[in-house]
Amino acid sequence: MASRPFKAAALTLVAAGALALTALPPAHGVEGPAPDPLNAKAMRDMATAIAVTAKYVDERQALKDGYVPHGTECMTNPFGVGAMGYHYVKQAYWGSKDPSRPTALLYSTEKDRNGRRKLQAVEWMSTDRDQDLKTADDRPSMFGLPFDGPMPGHWAGMPKHFDLHLWAYEHNPAGRFHNWNPALTCPAKAAAPANPAPAHGGH
Repeated sequence: MASRPFKAAALTLVAAGALALTALPPAHGVEGPAPDPLNAKAMRDMATAIAVTAKYVDERQALKDGYVPHGTECMTNPFGVGAMGYHYVKQAYWGSKDPSRPTALLYSTEKDRNGRRKLQAVEWMSTDRDQDLKTADDRPSMFGLPFDGPMPGHWAGMPKHFDLHLWAYEHNPAGRFHNWNPALTCPAKAAAPANPAPAHGGH
């Protein structure tokens, strides 16, 4: 019985922390989407998302819980600056609008000395019902914010979809819920040799 007030107090502290971080002014004067700090449900949901996903700072726990790396490359913004890193997706949570069940976890391009990536953001994804990029009548929302999209899939077999990011573990100068992080870049791709040697048995 004594644990209930403790849990309530802990959740209040997490929510207060989320509120304080949300209220921080964006760096470089770049404004991004943010929940209304007076929206109590949005603040509770945000605190829940952070509290539940904190264990995934250990990449091994994400893999253990069914988050699978998707896509073979770090995602770079094709329309401007910034990147997203590497997506680890739990297919069972596709279409989730539950703050405790993000569809994807976004990890860093670099690895630590133990060969593990750093957790940077969490993301919710939902299929665009009519698969028409010109319509958005089924756009979802969470934290009082609309999802981005619709947009094409990011890898083979991924449908046109909506998504919403929460940069809970890495500062995003464009805003905590902005899709691309302008402070991040992807590793440069190795250039192909100008005159590759012929394969054995070639003519």
